[in-house]
Amino acid sequence: MSAEPRLTLITRAGCHLCEVARAALTRVAEATGHRWTELDVAEDLELERDYGDRLPVILLDGREHGYWRVEEDRLLRDLRAGGPAA
Repeated sequence: MSAEPRLTLITRAGCHLCEVARAALTRVAEATGHRWTELDVAEDLELERDYGDRLPVILLDGREHGYWRVEEDRLLRDLRAGGPAA
């Protein structure tokens, strides 16, 4: 596995769905051994412009995998397959 986390969660403080997404990514990480990182849109103007109204956003290998809800089964499948489904 690479040193960089394959999963990124883009969030905002006080976001209830972001809390739910954190728990889901923790479960995915425990099941796969993949680490994840979190970015807050309040700390990055470009992220705020790109994702501000549809948080949380889940990135897999830097590409958007989903938003608002973590589709755990699909994410697990894509991680195990080596990347997002085409």
